[in-house]
Amino acid sequence: MEEMITGSEILIRSLADNGADCMFGYPGGQIMPVYDKIYNNLYGVRHYLARHEQGAIHAAEGYARATGKTGVVVTTSGPGAMNLLTGLADALMDSTPIVAISGQVGCSMLGKDAFQESDVISSVLPVTKWALQVRRAEDIAPAISRAFFIANSGRPGPVVIDLARDAQIGTAAYEKQEAPFIRSYDSDPEPEEGAIEEAARLLNAAERPLVLAGHGIMISGAEKALAELVEKAGLPVGCTMLGLSGIPSDHPQYVGMLGMHGNLGPNINTNRADVILAVGMRFDDRVTGDVRKYAPDAKIIHIDIDASEFDKMIKCDLHVHSDAKKALEALLPLAERKDRKAWRASFDKHRKIEEERVMARELACNAPDGKMLMGGVVRKVCEAFGNDAIVVTDVGQNQMFAVKYSRFNKSRSLISSGGLGTMGYGLPAAIGAKIGEPERPVVLFCGDGGLQMTIEELGMIMEYGVDVKIVLLNNNFLGNVRQWQHLFFSGRYSSTPMVNPDFRMLAGAYGIGAADVADASQLDAAIGEMKAHKGAFLLNVNIDETDMVFPMTPGGNGVDEILLNESEYYKPV
Repeated sequence: MEEMITGSEILIRSLADNGADCMFGYPGGQIMPVYDKIYNNLYGVRHYLARHEQGAIHAAEGYARATGKTGVVVTTSGPGAMNLLTGLADALMDSTPIVAISGQVGCSMLGKDAFQESDVISSVLPVTKWALQVRRAEDIAPAISRAFFIANSGRPGPVVIDLARDAQIGTAAYEKQEAPFIRSYDSDPEPEEGAIEEAARLLNAAERPLVLAGHGIMISGAEKALAELVEKAGLPVGCTMLGLSGIPSDHPQYVGMLGMHGNLGPNINTNRADVILAVGMRFDDRVTGDVRKYAPDAKIIHIDIDASEFDKMIKCDLHVHSDAKKALEALLPLAERKDRKAWRASFDKHRKIEEERVMARELACNAPDGKMLMGGVVRKVCEAFGNDAIVVTDVGQNQMFAVKYSRFNKSRSLISSGGLGTMGYGLPAAIGAKIGEPERPVVLFCGDGGLQMTIEELGMIMEYGVDVKIVLLNNNFLGNVRQWQHLFFSGRYSSTPMVNPDFRMLAGAYGIGAADVADASQLDAAIGEMKAHKGAFLLNVNIDETDMVFPMTPGGNGVDEILLNESEYYKPV
């Protein structure tokens, strides 16, 4: 006779059988039967107690982004489940695979406004790939198997399994599930016949081609195929923010980051290109600027596994509905070997101007009063770790400076909230990244605003000894909003100045090493101290509040209508 076990034990066994080695969560009344089994440390699935459910799901996101595996988060019903909504929306927009498990009241109480009951499924449907309420123990294993398949196939994203108490305490025999088949879900589409050949024809005939590489490069494992293609065909390649580290920063064909605060070369030459190959990116408005002015002379080829992205923002000439790796590997033998040196050199001309007019000041790091500039701090920290760290950012100026001034040697080295732009993402995501990749250094760049949104997760660092290096770029402002207020609202700094706590003392209260850096003369020694410190460390850096991120394409401008500073537009020759 088959052994009958509770639904709660089936859940944990199913997680293990689907490759989960850890979960992040917070207990409560309607998930207590599951936590009773977690107490037994069953099947090697470790549990990390967050201090807030939002922190738990961002940690699961950081884990997923660093490892490529599916992140798992567990919460109770009602407020516990509702506190996941921001993280679910964030994971959906950034294609991050998450399986979220929420407790739910017993079946007899559903729909009766029981204590801590909420309609989880209706609430999460707009921000998930799939959601299901499970009411019987025997349905848990198939649901978990399907959840993992949906979360981390095709275009990855979050799924939610809402577990009624009856399912948790009921019993059933456990049967390991085979990989599910979902008739209506094609997770690995083949490109249409002739699409790859037409893409090759357009690229081979191009005089000024440009590759736009997005997050899909890393999701599909297409890094090698991308590098081989751009080397063979002499194709310049720019990256979206989430595409950064998909090709090394020092690769000879890499020309910089795209978008509102991207580099001059790829933004200017987007509107001079005659063919654009966009791979695993969605033409976000921060990349395109005014779509009416975008790439007017280019034939655009769009490779994406999500057909709903085709023509959503930019009308393209050729759609290749496919996994990025599969498409690039098919394209590689058809691409002609070319050098295109003159076209590639045009990007360097813009890069040198940007280095002289914008970056030199930032990299000097000194403001007149001894305060520091974010770009210089970021570059020094990354170089101290040999440009091998996983760089995690929060959202705001700290994010833009971190992504622009970091250098990346390895793939999956940047973790940031892109589409949703979630302040408070950075600290828990860095914790999850370090738990997922314990052998790699993890450096978090954050601002004083974003850090304080999830600062309670210092408790997770304290409890589990997570070695995250935190660089607090502290300007006592909500810096990004301040920049817009300065440029576009006559310097009326409404609700952006911040009165902050003593962050060094706060870190000390959690047993975390810390140092204050008051002026640039102290920075190098403090970075050395942080790197040498065994365990987590918070470096509180005194940043000039007037520091602003440039270049900048203001909202409503074309992608090549770029501010070099607060009053001067770039006029390329």
